[in-house]
Amino acid sequence: MPYARPAAPGALERIETFCNSARFLYGEDAFTAPDSARAWLRAHGWPNVGDLDEPAVGELVRVREALRAHIEGASGERAASARGILNAHARATLLPPQWRQDGEPQIPTIGGTRGVTALIGSLLATLATEELAGRRPRLKVCASPECRWVYYDRSPGNNSTWCAMDICGARHKMRAYRSRRTAR
Repeated sequence: MPYARPAAPGALERIETFCNSARFLYGEDAFTAPDSARAWLRAHGWPNVGDLDEPAVGELVRVREALRAHIEGASGERAASARGILNAHARATLLPPQWRQDGEPQIPTIGGTRGVTALIGSLLATLATEELAGRRPRLKVCASPECRWVYYDRSPGNNSTWCAMDICGARHKMRAYRSRRTAR
């Protein structure tokens, strides 16, 4: 069953799309090999990734999972690891904040970065800008450990937990129901 939530608005859609290059619930991951990663990236608007090799694909996976951990608000060792990955890439690819002619803030990438490095830099710049603007907290990770789909929470109270009630929410409710029945 496909995910039915509308895409995140504006620049957040790039982060959401990148994080959802893996559909864990269905055993799919676009970043398992250079050819599949290159095809997925091109199909999703990143045609200039250059030559992809195994280490570059591995770095895409590391950054994707660090972004997921950051978005879901991971704690402890997992959060420290995610922050370390994101900070290392930010230091290597981003310049200090600046303002465009129209007054909008931006975090530019270092000139000369190419391929996967430029892609990661642009994602981190978007993430930082959206967090500073207060728009990123509505981007969430499904609470189901088997799923972890990234989605944009449009609920009025900003309190969605599941990527979809009819997929992960229903599974959770059924497990809770069975657990209560077994406990009796």
